[in-house]
Amino acid sequence: MKYQLKGNFFSNSYHLPPTSGPSSVDVIIDRHSPANTEQLLWKMPVDYRHVEPVVESAVKGFKTWRATPLEERIAALKRFQEIALSKKGEIAEAISLEMGKPLWEAMTEANSVVGKVDVTINDSLKRIQASPIKDIMPRTTGHTLFKPLGPCLVIGPFNFPCHLANTQILSALLAGNSVIFKPSEKTAYSGELLIDCMVQAGFPEGVINLMQGDGEVASRLVKDRRLKAVFFTGSKEVGLKILKSTYNDLSKMVALELGGKNPAIVHKDANTDLALAELLKGCFLTTGQRCTSTSIVAIHRSLMDEFVSKFHTYAKKIIIGHPLDNKPEPFMGPLVDQRAVDSYLLFMGMAKREGIEEVMRGKHLNKPTPGHYVSPSIHIAKGLDKKSHFLASEIFGPNCTFIPYDEVDEAIEIANSTEYGLASCVFTEDKNLYQKCLLEVDSGLLNLNRSTCGASAKLPFGGIKNSGNYHPAAVAAIDACVYTMTSLEVEHSSEDSDLKSIKGLDI
Repeated sequence: MKYQLKGNFFSNSYHLPPTSGPSSVDVIIDRHSPANTEQLLWKMPVDYRHVEPVVESAVKGFKTWRATPLEERIAALKRFQEIALSKKGEIAEAISLEMGKPLWEAMTEANSVVGKVDVTINDSLKRIQASPIKDIMPRTTGHTLFKPLGPCLVIGPFNFPCHLANTQILSALLAGNSVIFKPSEKTAYSGELLIDCMVQAGFPEGVINLMQGDGEVASRLVKDRRLKAVFFTGSKEVGLKILKSTYNDLSKMVALELGGKNPAIVHKDANTDLALAELLKGCFLTTGQRCTSTSIVAIHRSLMDEFVSKFHTYAKKIIIGHPLDNKPEPFMGPLVDQRAVDSYLLFMGMAKREGIEEVMRGKHLNKPTPGHYVSPSIHIAKGLDKKSHFLASEIFGPNCTFIPYDEVDEAIEIANSTEYGLASCVFTEDKNLYQKCLLEVDSGLLNLNRSTCGASAKLPFGGIKNSGNYHPAAVAAIDACVYTMTSLEVEHSSEDSDLKSIKGLDI
């Protein structure tokens, strides 16, 4: 067994659920590496009895942390940053082995964990700081206070097991909230490493909490009324379940970062070499397991044949292998598990049944180590078919489907045709066309001459329609970690006690 999990962290210590004896747990989750299914990474005992003490710990920690001066909170985040920097190699390797992304890509995620501290302090913090307004009324100063919500639950995804959760955790902490982190059960060790860096940074008791487990653990935490915020990154289906579980609890803020069916528009004046490189990354980075992965490419009919041919040529050259390989380094590792492989292959059959042309077939690949490896896939649809399940669904695998268009309005209709609205992009030299897309394309992000995977931590990140619920992450995550209180501060004078000035008072 590669790793040994420490258990759940609450009340300032780790608690490993018992696996034997009369009080042993009923559920133990085994995790094998998707890159080598013969390698057992860890065994995770799941103890639902720990939900209660974890919540109690977070409630206690909030009372301490909200009263902690901002300077001390910043200092704690800086200590975490130093520890995470020293452990980034260990974090990157764990991410690679648990979810399958190549080590070089996992290292960029580990680096982003470190860099996010500076962004949170330097860019996010100013969003919840307001200056007093003098003379808002006679002899009166107006104040806006941004107050922490309370204990926050962060439910992390498997595809960016540290980076995405880290953004929400840091924002919550800086704003004065305590945190419970529930990692994906597929990437429990990566999540533990992230929390362990915070534990070593010396936060007060109860401020940092870790609860490992399955969907039942998350469900029980979500329903607890003592938790005042839920941050979830994952599928639309689970996001809807969270909303159904919390709709009657008006005291709970729910921020959802969900999936996407992300379109690119390649116009007739595009720099095709640039578009080729960007779309190869946009479609196939992380083996297509990004919520921002490019799925649909609306391409001008005059470019399509030559562009798709070149795209296919380069897609066949993608190196697919074990994420820790370095001779040569792979561009793509495996999918996260067998269920993901089965789903991906199911979509390949669906495309064929719907009459969508197959340019490159997605299939399971045999490698030196047994794993969940698949090839990229490329399809061509004759046009927009609103009845197509394949064209509407988030595949969450390395697929790209081209759809030709003649007029820009057709391309925008293609871009807006799905239930999702996370990321989009357009390749053109025409700034007026870009402005038209900014106005008419329904998505939370729209890039010019850059793939849908290009996002900055210094900008808000979130989607519309079924890609989110209007609580963007990245620099804006901190907005959902506070509520506003306003205050009028009046300077007293002898006139304030003049009861005779009150109209309608018979004295």
